[in-house]
Amino acid sequence: MKRLLGIILLLAAGTLAFFALKSGSKSSVDTLTVYCAAGLKKPVEAAAAEYEKETGVKVALQFGGTGTLLTQLRVARQGDLFIAADDGALADARKLEVVREVLPMVVQYPVLAVAKGNPKGIRTLDDVMKPDIRAALPNPEAASAGKVAQKLLGARWESLAQKAAVMKPTVTEIAADVKLGAADAAIVWNSTVPQFEGVEAVEVPEFSKHRENASAAVLTSASSSVEALKFARYLAAPEQGGQIFAAHGFTPAGGDKWAAKPELILYSGGVNRPAIEHLVQDFANREGISVTTVFNGCGILCAAMKTMGDSSNPKFPDAYYACDVCFVPPVAEHFPEAVLLTEAEIIIAVPKGNPKGIKTLADLARPGLRVGLCNAEQSTLGFMTMGILTSMNLWDSVIANASSQVPTGDFLVNQLRAGSLDAAVVYQINIQHQAEHFDAIPLPADKAKAIQPFSVRKDSPNRELARRLLDHLKANRESFEKAGFVWTGDNKPIKSADIELPEWLKQK
Repeated sequence: MKRLLGIILLLAAGTLAFFALKSGSKSSVDTLTVYCAAGLKKPVEAAAAEYEKETGVKVALQFGGTGTLLTQLRVARQGDLFIAADDGALADARKLEVVREVLPMVVQYPVLAVAKGNPKGIRTLDDVMKPDIRAALPNPEAASAGKVAQKLLGARWESLAQKAAVMKPTVTEIAADVKLGAADAAIVWNSTVPQFEGVEAVEVPEFSKHRENASAAVLTSASSSVEALKFARYLAAPEQGGQIFAAHGFTPAGGDKWAAKPELILYSGGVNRPAIEHLVQDFANREGISVTTVFNGCGILCAAMKTMGDSSNPKFPDAYYACDVCFVPPVAEHFPEAVLLTEAEIIIAVPKGNPKGIKTLADLARPGLRVGLCNAEQSTLGFMTMGILTSMNLWDSVIANASSQVPTGDFLVNQLRAGSLDAAVVYQINIQHQAEHFDAIPLPADKAKAIQPFSVRKDSPNRELARRLLDHLKANRESFEKAGFVWTGDNKPIKSADIELPEWLKQK
C-alpha cells in the first residue's frame, strides 16, 4: 500500500515528463475535392451534406469507377481525398505515391445481382453461363468489383466476359440494367444491391468468403491534411458516416469515435523520447489533433494504469510504447498485440577515461564505489538491471553501493556528469551524443539488450488514430537509428501472450 501511495504521490507531484501537443493553426480551406467510387455515391453524398451542415466545409464530389478515378489522379495530381472501393486499388495508389493515410469505411464483397424474386432461378455462376441468361459485368479496367471478380475467378472470368451481354465501368450502371430488365444477372458489390429497388443478391461460394475494404485515402496533393483527415474520420466514425452507410445497406468497418479534434494519449518509456518526441509533434500537426504524451519509467506507467482501475477512465492511454517487452505482460489485457519497433543496448557509463578502471559488472561491487541504478519498481531499466545482477549473483553486493536509484537513465547521466557518481547502468542511447564526456563499458551480450514494443489499446475509442501514429513512426526509421536504436519495426506484430521472457526477467 505504501508503495502504491508513493507512486500516486509521484504522479500528483508532477514528476512525470508530461506535455500536450496541439495542432497547428486552423486551415482556411472551405472546399474539399473528393474522388469517390460510384458504388458509394448515395451514402457519401448524404454524409457530405451532413458534414457541410456541421462544419461549413463544402465537399465537391466526383464519381466514377475506382480504376478510372485512379487514372485521373495519376495524371492530374489534384484533390484532397480518394474513396476507393477495394484494397487493391489503394495498393496501386500507394505505388503511384498519390495517397498517404488510409481510413477503412465499409466492408464489402462481390455478389450476383438479380431481379426481385430471382425469376430466372440463378443460383450459381454456372447458371449465369446458360444461353438464355443476359449477363452484365463491371469492366475490370475501370471498376474495382470487376477487377476483384476477375482475380477471384481466374480463367473462368474470360468465359464470363465472352458471354456477357454488356460490360460497363461502374457497378451502379449494371445494377440499374438488372433493375430495368436489360440484364438478368450482374456482378456487383453486396452493398450495391440495397440501393436498387427490385433487385436482390445471390451469394456464390467463389465470392462469399472474400472481403474488401472501401476506404478514404488522403491524397498527397491535399491542400490541407488537417481538413482532409477530419472528413475521412467523419466518414469512418460509427456515429456519423457509419450510421449513414448502414442506413444504405453497407457494413461499416468500424472507425474511431467521432471528435472534431480528438485527443490521443500515449504512454512511453523515457528511453524512447529522443527518437519520437518530434515525430509525435509532426503527427499531431498533420492530423489536426491533440496528443498527450507521458514519458516515464515503465514501472510507474504500468502502476498508473492499474491505479485507474480499467480502461473506461478517460485518461487511460490509447497507446503504450514500453522500454522493453518485460513490461507488456502486466498490462497485456489492455494491449494484446505489440510491434517490436526497436532495440537498445544496456551499458555501464563511466566518466571519460574511466578513472576507476571499471571493466565488468562485478567491478561495481568494489568498496567505496558510487553507483547509479534505476529503480527496479519504477522503470524497465531498473527492473532489467536487477534481473541481470541477480542472475549473476551480484545484486546484493552492487545494490550496497547504489548511492542513487531514479526512474529513468537520463537522471543518472546528469548525476554522473555532475561528478556525484563513479558509474551508472544506463542505455547506450542515454549517452549517445555525449561521447566527449563518457565511456561505455559493455555488458554480457545475452543480457544487454532491451526490446521496445509499441501497442495499441484494444478498446481505445481512438484505435485507428493510434494505429496511424504507429504507421507514422514506422515510416521514420531514420529518427530511431539517429537516436541510437537498432531498428526491428519491419517485423509482423506479435501477441502479448506469446512474449517469452527469460527467468531472470519474469515479474514475480
